[in-house]
Amino acid sequence: MEIDIKIDDKKVSEIKRLILNLLNPSGKLDCGAAFKIAAKLGVDASVVGDLAAREGIRIDRCELGQFGKLQCSGGSIKALKKLDPFLDEKRRIFCRDARAVASGGVGFDTVRSTLKEHAIDVKYCQLGCFKEKKGKRMRVKTKTWIENAQGELIFGKGKTEVLDVIAQTGSISKAAEVLGMNYKKCWSHLQILQKNLQEELFSTKQGGGNAAGTTLNARAYELIAAYKQLQSDIENYANERFKELFLKKEGEKDASKAADKNH
Repeated sequence: MEIDIKIDDKKVSEIKRLILNLLNPSGKLDCGAAFKIAAKLGVDASVVGDLAAREGIRIDRCELGQFGKLQCSGGSIKALKKLDPFLDEKRRIFCRDARAVASGGVGFDTVRSTLKEHAIDVKYCQLGCFKEKKGKRMRVKTKTWIENAQGELIFGKGKTEVLDVIAQTGSISKAAEVLGMNYKKCWSHLQILQKNLQEELFSTKQGGGNAAGTTLNARAYELIAAYKQLQSDIENYANERFKELFLKKEGEKDASKAADKNH
């Protein structure tokens, strides 16, 4: 990466000064701080990333969750819908586009949570931390659902999304629109859930005004959180087991080949 030759020495010195002043306790520059420096001085973010690298300073706490440990409090189907037009055929998104969605009202926490939950990779970091990520040759995929005694699907990703979007929009019709399904199917998901669980999960008020719409009760929120936690736990275990059974063996093969060459 090259520094823009139009940037004079005075501005370069100011960027370096701000970088050093904004280092986190670990001696690294947070991603968010780097972008704030770029905005403050009217330079491209890549300039800040380049100068930090030249000073031996690493970027930390990526706001899109690609490295560092920033909190992920929960993704959003509405956020996914906004990200979807920017995804390529390998379900990757440019850093610039993901940041634009986050800055456009969705928020960085929601965007990075959504990227993580839906296994969407970010490419071409604007700070120059990475360009193209090498795709894994193999990956494990899991899908979790809950059936009744007759083997009928009663709860899974689809129904969780319906509840989740109703919670966000306060309306069954709006939720159906966001999810790209007709109202009847959305309503059917809710009825199947209530029938099998034998519990009231929501209440609907007709008419206009702020009081109108559909509201989930506490049990519905418990189900959303429980399913997401279950799916996360299963995926974490599956990924660790996958590494043990597949990737570890590949590593052993590589080590064996290297040892043969040395002999």
